[in-house]
Amino acid sequence: MSGGPLPTPSPISQPYFEGTKIGELRVCECRSCGALFRFIRELCPKCWSDDLGIKVCSGRGTVVARVIVHTPPYESMNGRTPYVLALVELEEGVTMMSNVVDCDPSSVGIGDRVALTWEERGEYVLPQFRPA
Repeated sequence: MSGGPLPTPSPISQPYFEGTKIGELRVCECRSCGALFRFIRELCPKCWSDDLGIKVCSGRGTVVARVIVHTPPYESMNGRTPYVLALVELEEGVTMMSNVVDCDPSSVGIGDRVALTWEERGEYVLPQFRPA
């Protein structure tokens, strides 16, 4: 795929995007309670600790929900439809939204195993998934 919207990183999310540039899918890990969560933030959403670190995920997961998008939501997405927008539960237990690419969109089902791939989009590298 090419085109599409670009992220707007903040100082808090910068470590995530630094990771994607070197092929790492990073999530936040609370050193106090062990919780893992997708969006890097200043406090743990479970115990409110500020003792947080980064965990690099395996990039393997399972599709837990999906929709096939036929109408591009942005002009920059013209030519990319149809595509799969999916919720992927990573092996580490964190759920994230992404696209499932490199396949017939109608072939993607709930319970399908997927593996991480990367899409360069401008100066960013974004996580996508493909059938495993």
